[in-house]
Amino acid sequence: MGLHPRSRAMADENQDMGAIHFPFPFPPYPIQKDFMAELYKVLEAGKIGIFESPTGTGKSLSLICGALSWLRDFEQKRLQAEARLLAPGSGPTCDGKSSLLSSSSCQASSGTPRPAGEPDWITEFVQKKEERDLVERLKEEQAKRRKREERLQQVCQDGRLRFAAKRMKQEEEETETLLRLSREMLAVGTGPEQLEPLESGEEELVLAEYESDEERRASRVDEDEDDLEEEHITKIYYCSRTHSQLAQFIQEVRKSPFGKETRLVSLGSRQNLCVNEDVKSLGSVQLMNDRCVDMQRSKHEKNGAVEDKPKRKRRKIQTSCPFHNHEQMQLLRDEILLEVKDMEQLVALGKEARACPYYGSRFAIPAAQLVVLPYPMLLHAATRQAAGIKLQGQVVIIDEAHNLIDTITNIYSTEVNGSQLCQAHSQLLQYMERYGKRLKAKNLMYIKQILYLLEKFVAVLGGNIKQNPSTQSLLQTGSELKSINDFLFQSQIDNINLFKVQRYLEKSMISRKLFGFTERFGIVLPSISASQENRSLDGFQHFLKSLQSGPTEDALEDGQATAPRPASPLMHIEAFLAALTTANQDGRVILSRQGNVGQSSLKFLLLNPAVHFAQVVKECRAVVIAGGTMQPVSDFREQLLACSGVEADRVVEFSCGHVIPPDNILPLIICSGPSNQQLEFTYQRRELPQMMEETGRILCNLCNVVPGGVVCFFPSYEYLRQVHAHWEKAGLLARLSVKKKLFQEPKKASQVEQVLMAYSKCISCCSQEGGHLTGALLLSVVGGKMSEGINFSDDLGRCVVMVGMPYPNIKSPELQEKMAYLNQIIPRTQGQAPPGKVLVENLCMKAVNQSIGRAIRHQRDFASIVLLDHRYARPSVLAKLPAWIRDRVEVKATFGPAFAAMRKFHREKSLPRLV
Repeated sequence: MGLHPRSRAMADENQDMGAIHFPFPFPPYPIQKDFMAELYKVLEAGKIGIFESPTGTGKSLSLICGALSWLRDFEQKRLQAEARLLAPGSGPTCDGKSSLLSSSSCQASSGTPRPAGEPDWITEFVQKKEERDLVERLKEEQAKRRKREERLQQVCQDGRLRFAAKRMKQEEEETETLLRLSREMLAVGTGPEQLEPLESGEEELVLAEYESDEERRASRVDEDEDDLEEEHITKIYYCSRTHSQLAQFIQEVRKSPFGKETRLVSLGSRQNLCVNEDVKSLGSVQLMNDRCVDMQRSKHEKNGAVEDKPKRKRRKIQTSCPFHNHEQMQLLRDEILLEVKDMEQLVALGKEARACPYYGSRFAIPAAQLVVLPYPMLLHAATRQAAGIKLQGQVVIIDEAHNLIDTITNIYSTEVNGSQLCQAHSQLLQYMERYGKRLKAKNLMYIKQILYLLEKFVAVLGGNIKQNPSTQSLLQTGSELKSINDFLFQSQIDNINLFKVQRYLEKSMISRKLFGFTERFGIVLPSISASQENRSLDGFQHFLKSLQSGPTEDALEDGQATAPRPASPLMHIEAFLAALTTANQDGRVILSRQGNVGQSSLKFLLLNPAVHFAQVVKECRAVVIAGGTMQPVSDFREQLLACSGVEADRVVEFSCGHVIPPDNILPLIICSGPSNQQLEFTYQRRELPQMMEETGRILCNLCNVVPGGVVCFFPSYEYLRQVHAHWEKAGLLARLSVKKKLFQEPKKASQVEQVLMAYSKCISCCSQEGGHLTGALLLSVVGGKMSEGINFSDDLGRCVVMVGMPYPNIKSPELQEKMAYLNQIIPRTQGQAPPGKVLVENLCMKAVNQSIGRAIRHQRDFASIVLLDHRYARPSVLAKLPAWIRDRVEVKATFGPAFAAMRKFHREKSLPRLV
């Protein structure tokens, strides 16, 4: 395993990168060669790379072939150095290639200062001992590696997985029968005090005796841990935003020259990989996680607790998961490593083998060379630890990283409303009243602390925990922003150790038990609407929901699918309590009082995402942040990397051009319209009738000369609605409909696919049939469903129009606080705008770059890009466009020359198609 860059010398710094062979499925473009060579340098030198490669340039293949080429060479160098050290008559020299070895003892021995005046024979003895230890470790690693390779070959040859699955299925059925019989014979103990007997199945709702982390470490030894522990080889972690993007990446790996020799494992959530139908039926991610862990605990307690501490074993033994079988999961692990498999294949294989794909894939992590996983599994520290991901000395590639800062911020931001606080308090209070006499003192202490916290949270919103939240009207409404410490003092909870409360909530799983308690006894709680439930999801759970490809919230509202069972309100409050343990300067709490207590909310806002990203860059050998449109990159440097403690000389930027010829793109900045009306879509001017009419006239002219599809982006849904209504009154919609059929982006995600199919079909029919219609016009929204991840290639996007500059709402308290925070922590360069103002401009240009990047998706594609606002001509704004667009942009002060350039461009590009 490679050592951290700070603790090892930069190997072969002057190596000629042109001599490196990069296997590729076809002759690569020159920009792809440059991309792979620069990527190789970054990984070899252990740096942080920011890579920008436009869509259509084969970014995924370049990442795969460049990174795996480096990994191939790194392993070869490491094996050569290992062979030299293990050769007879040779020993560790602690120089040169030996730094590639996974053990750091060689460097430790050479770099550890010896006491002054120490005799030479002692120094020599210590050095020889360290050398012998290193050789012994290398021999052990060599033996483990040989054993692993032999095991994989054996699995490949005899196909024992399928036969073992059938055998284990029979054994599981027999075990289940014996388990049912043993459960019927077990008696439930009641302790010295005579308590009311519990109903059948109610035992599992009672909290077990709680042990703190210190007590747990002192008394508990996990017997299975040693068996599952395996050394992690040097590997590459590749993560992207959605499961569909990860599936596409896996397909690219299959097509690459490394497809057959790479040990790849794909990680996912239980929602994607669980094969236990009883657990999947819970629907909620949090409920599935808790139920799965609880079933494993039941298995451990069944195996050990009855013999060790029979008097404390009061609960009814639950059925453990039949798919969580260690032997079968080990076999599944080997099968996963044999060849590249996507998530669907993992699930199918798990069902066939009756082994859990969720845990089987995690068992495969240590021996894997390439681990593919979604954002939150890497960026969320608790999830990373639970998955068994170890980043020390490894390589991380974060793809589609243009929204990386926002992603980290959203994952660690959370919100709870008054209804959830009152519901959680009611649940917990009734739970304590029923089971209080059965609970140990430590459980009661923490439950009372949680009740106190909930009571104070409702009080700080202006309500009373004993009253119905929906009927408690508030005299004072509005938003109030507090630092974490000020919020704790105002809430009068500064005397409670939130760290211990957080650990108790995690270890005791009391939120799951509250859910089961409410379900079993039909506890009546203050009502909470579905919209409130969705708004109050903590950031991490909300992000997990966004990864899924299943029915959307809109589909659920339309009755097209069954909504999952709601989770316990305490689950959302857990995330809020965890957020309050953040350092005071890194976050803020927003108190939003809206009409009544039930609608009011407490929101935690993370200001410094670097505090959670710092551990990643600190542990990893190298980190690559890649995307199609990464401009402007100053946010990554200043907000993420510099605040994470990364030195400026460790950061490398690389931006490659596009594969299209220079004359296949026409980017125009139009400063005024056909009637010489200056185009300035500020909040004060954009709703003026003359501005909306000028925009309509520009589109009418463009639609007359642009064939195929035209995609026009507006700053918001509300502004699009206003413009559309005004055009209809002014007759501009009728004029537009002469040449293009109009389509409008829907607000509901469930209708997006339908609109896109109709838009595509219309363009296809127009190109074949001819007639007065030449294509279609799609009115979309920046930051909407069609501004990211949608492919408008060829005739689907011959022209992309951006109406105005989509600045975020400057009056938002969250944005204002973020601006003030950046103004405070980032030093201001003389002559430059304040960091807060730069943030606003960067957010705008990131959204613009994502939208205009929907067109031109391959080498022979062509399109025009029209930016309607004279402010785009400012040098500071131009500098934040992608280089391949910025170098070719033309600024047109009046509309006449712009229209002439558009007509000439599309006429010339359309001529070959007409011949």
